[in-house]
Amino acid sequence: MTARTPDATSLTSWVADAVLAPSMHNAQPWLFHYERARGVLTLRMDPARTMPRSDPSGRGLHLGCGAALFHLRVAAADAGWEARITARPDPAEPEVLAVAGFVPARDRADIADLRPAIARRHTNREPFGDEPVPEALLDGLRGAARAEGARLDIADDWRVRELLTAVWDAGHEEELAPGVREEIARWTAGRDASAREGIPSYALGPGRRDGRAPVRDFPGGHRDDGRGPAVYESSPCLAVLGTRRDEPEDWLRAGQAMERVLLQATADGLSTSLNSQALEWPQLRWLVRDPLSETAYPQIVIRIGYGPDTPATPRRPVSDVLTVD
Repeated sequence: MTARTPDATSLTSWVADAVLAPSMHNAQPWLFHYERARGVLTLRMDPARTMPRSDPSGRGLHLGCGAALFHLRVAAADAGWEARITARPDPAEPEVLAVAGFVPARDRADIADLRPAIARRHTNREPFGDEPVPEALLDGLRGAARAEGARLDIADDWRVRELLTAVWDAGHEEELAPGVREEIARWTAGRDASAREGIPSYALGPGRRDGRAPVRDFPGGHRDDGRGPAVYESSPCLAVLGTRRDEPEDWLRAGQAMERVLLQATADGLSTSLNSQALEWPQLRWLVRDPLSETAYPQIVIRIGYGPDTPATPRRPVSDVLTVD
């Protein structure tokens, strides 16, 4: 008996959800190839979208591609399929990040309920309110990370100060590295609503007049809509997602955990933004690690709270990133 495989129409719709994942500076560094006869989807990195100066190891690229893999798993689960992911299947082909096979699911997976959140999740660089996030919701986010083999540590006030210092130091390092600034500017400076990639000006967020939230100064500047600098949270809710190991497979795992956290937060009515600035500098990355945490390797800082609605950032069409045989 011939095994069932997803049809190309279904697979295309799942990839359409996958590409809504966040990625470093919205570079969208993924390419997909589907072999219908075998029912196998291959995820490769897009070499034109790497960042050798600001992401020389490719760790940030793996996080974004891991987030796309989690979206794929959610979309497939919602359609009654289980996506079985093999990370980094061939050491001789490092550009192949993962392959996915699909089998009909016996039961509806819990992650299928997150599919409506995929289209609603947007990186929110606006000021959040000072309303605290309920502990019950934070516990749910911790559980979401744990379910994907990672850990989410919510920073107390002392750790928030340490994280903000690390982000400030990273901004200073960036100012002294024109090559890094030029690379980031490729994805942020002068972007408008017609772009299919990068961070458009409307999504950069305002400058900070006051408050303690980590606000990144991109080479393209802040959003220019006449409002001027804004007041951000005085007590930001910051979380560090980390892993026990720090190999490429762990980065993909961290990306999936990150996205499960972000989708759960969206489903809970929360806003989120990501900050990797301090993690982009090896000498500062260790300042981000909580010395009391069980995880040795911080992968991303997540800001969580209650913010205004924000528009989505652009995405390349599926036809640009998916080929089907």
